[in-house]
Amino acid sequence: MKIHQIILALLLLSNPVQTYNQTKTKPNLKKLNWLIGSWTRTNAKPGETASETWKKVSPEKFIGLGITMKGADTVFSEKLQLLVKGNALYYAADVAENKEPTLFKLTDMTANGFVCENTAHDFPKKIVYKRSGNTLKAIISGDGKSIDFNFIKNTK
Repeated sequence: MKIHQIILALLLLSNPVQTYNQTKTKPNLKKLNWLIGSWTRTNAKPGETASETWKKVSPEKFIGLGITMKGADTVFSEKLQLLVKGNALYYAADVAENKEPTLFKLTDMTANGFVCENTAHDFPKKIVYKRSGNTLKAIISGDGKSIDFNFIKNTK
C-alpha cells in the first residue's frame, strides 16, 4: 500500500512541473520592437556616413544591415540578425572577413536595451545596445577595449 501512495504522491508532484514546462513560452523579441527602423550614426569618422537598419521578419527574427560609406564607396558592411535559436536569443553578425556569422548570446534585455556576449570571440566579446528616446548607443567591447556607436532614429 505504501508503494502506491508514494507513486501517487510522485505523480501529483510531477504534474505541476510538466504543466509549467509545456506552457513555458518560447523567447521572442517583442521588447525590442523599438529597434525596427533606420538609424543614422552621429559619431562616424570625418568624411564617412554610417547607418543601421532593422526589419522585423517575425516575432522571433529581426534582420539588420550596418553600412559605412565614404562618398559613394562602401567602406564596411555587416549583415545583422536578432533571432531565437533553441530556447535562447542571439545577436548574429555576418561580416566578409568571417566564414560564418558570429553568434552572441543575449544575456540581458530590458524595454530600452539589451546585452549580448560571446567570450570565445576575439573582438568584440560584448555588445550593448541602449536606447533613450530617439537616440541609440551601441557599445562593442572586450579585452579592455571599447568602441561607442551613437545613432539617431530616422523619423521619415
